[in-house]
Amino acid sequence: MSGEPEGDPRWKRAVDMLAVIGPPLTISTALLVYFGWARTDAQAKAMGLDVSLFGYTVQDFVLRSIPSLFIPLVWVLILAVLWLAVDRFLAGHITAGRVAGIRRLAAVILFAGVACAAAMWLVVILQPERTVLFVPYIMAAGVLLAAWGLSLWRRSTEGPGRSIAALSRGSEKPLIFCLVSLLLFWGTSDYAQALGRGLAVSYEQRSMLLPTAVVYSKDRLGISAPNVREQSSGTADHPVYQYTGLRLLVVSGGRIFLLNEGWTLRSGKVVVLRDDPGMRVEYGNPESK
Repeated sequence: MSGEPEGDPRWKRAVDMLAVIGPPLTISTALLVYFGWARTDAQAKAMGLDVSLFGYTVQDFVLRSIPSLFIPLVWVLILAVLWLAVDRFLAGHITAGRVAGIRRLAAVILFAGVACAAAMWLVVILQPERTVLFVPYIMAAGVLLAAWGLSLWRRSTEGPGRSIAALSRGSEKPLIFCLVSLLLFWGTSDYAQALGRGLAVSYEQRSMLLPTAVVYSKDRLGISAPNVREQSSGTADHPVYQYTGLRLLVVSGGRIFLLNEGWTLRSGKVVVLRDDPGMRVEYGNPESK
């Protein structure tokens, strides 16, 4: 009978697996939430609104991020798998004692990573007023490349000072993780804001493709947006006001957001109505008009 508890190896594997997938999963989730918020915030500001009006939840922000970030995240995972395969292949050469070529390759990778990150940083310094998309992502890739090159170099030259090296690595990894995380959030902010502004502009071209909306209310709403027509029906005691010339933008947070027909960033208005029992809204297919 073994003196070590039978469950210890399984617990160790579980902890190791959690340590590997935990940080990337946490960062990925945080990026999805932040991207969704930043994109919606930029879109709302371009349309003359505030993101808080929509009442979106964390889940809403994640769902709004997935269509835009799905393909980039898939590519990141593919590159991560390829990197692991290459790293294991090179680790096998190090174990076999073939370290001369690995050292040269590590030096090249380290230099390329530092040069890439430094070049992108110079772009930011020389053009501080200009937002250059994907520069933070390239800087993050350069930092990771340099860290990998340094790791390969150390593994190929490990000697008597292994304990000191291990201590320095323990302090380096959190710093690299924090730096790369900040760069990812920086790049995500720039990309999300550009995409959000682009979505707001796109409504000028595709506002006629949005669902039509006809509002019926027992109280006069006084909607003064362009191309919105008010008609009165019913009786003097029980009037019904009908509003046409509206398009549905979104329903969220107990509010209905409508655009006037022919909406533009300059002259259009966003009509915000509370989802009230005394009001009825009929939606229709834009092609049916």
